[in-house]
Amino acid sequence: MTKLAATISESVEMSGLSRSAIYRAARDGKLTLRKNGKRSLILISELQDFLKSLPAAA
Repeated sequence: MTKLAATISESVEMSGLSRSAIYRAARDGKLTLRKNGKRSLILISELQDFLKSLPAAA
């Protein structure tokens, strides 16, 4: 079964972004953090969409 969501640490590892960048994107409304108890989760599909929306390198 494919994972649907990732923790912040897993999101950092998968994306190559820093923890600060992920929290900044959440604060700016570009990513939605979902809570399960104390754990913050990000839907993997949403993380992928966010990465695709970043500008391409010149």
